[in-house]
Amino acid sequence: MIGLRSTWSGRIALGISAALIVIFLVLPIVVIIVTSFGKDAFGAFPPEGWTLTWYQAVFAKDSGWPAALSLSAMVASITTVFSLILAITAATALTRSELPLRSAVYALVLAPLLIPQVVIALGLFLLFEPAAMLGSPIAIALGHTVLASPIAVMILIATFRGIDERLEDAAASMGASRLTIARRITFPLAAPGMVAAAVFAFITSFDEFFIAQFLSSGTTVTLPVQMFNSLAFDIDPTVTAISAVLIAFAVLALVLVALMRWLGSGRQSGLLSVETTTGLAKSEGDAA
Repeated sequence: MIGLRSTWSGRIALGISAALIVIFLVLPIVVIIVTSFGKDAFGAFPPEGWTLTWYQAVFAKDSGWPAALSLSAMVASITTVFSLILAITAATALTRSELPLRSAVYALVLAPLLIPQVVIALGLFLLFEPAAMLGSPIAIALGHTVLASPIAVMILIATFRGIDERLEDAAASMGASRLTIARRITFPLAAPGMVAAAVFAFITSFDEFFIAQFLSSGTTVTLPVQMFNSLAFDIDPTVTAISAVLIAFAVLALVLVALMRWLGSGRQSGLLSVETTTGLAKSEGDAA
């Protein structure tokens, strides 16, 4: 790679290769977005005409899509809360304590990412079926938490390791309690990472299919299951419209993560100066 960059021809070849890879990755997304505005009921590309009919069908009350969308949003929100609670606890234990067998515990936390989702879905089905919880949004959210929490743990572990522990040690040496250190130093500095973990947990739950398929019922159908059912026996062009909506949602979520990282990039250096840390410990001592 260094040899390619040393010459103009190498730079041109590298740029063309990178452009071709980006086009290859982005082209399916462009096809879906363009097709969602086409008049053809079979989703032909390129479209022969343009219409917003499929987007109107997505939000029609009798179509079933609004109910599936609202259920997926509710399940994803519950999953995000569960995942953040577990991830903050696990990441704090793995980075801020002398936990025995830390590597083994970390591997166990990440194990759901290595096991096929259909296996996890089957295990959850056998767990919740005797308890008569199939079709419950809470059961689906708990199932999604199994997949979303490891991702949140990885993000928060990287975030906590990036925080200068000398700031916490300085506050502790001046009398600040562990709760105050977490509330006034660790968590404010980790806020961008927490937002990123929440966003990725939400997206993981919102797009998950296998667990939702095994745990859903006739009255509780998430959006991915609804999309699968719409394409199982027929070609429904409405799926292209809802796919375009999901793509837009994912792009907005990534923009939010990038914005939070940009806002928090200078926070560790600017949020806690020596005077601020000293004042924090002093206020803690006065309160005691």
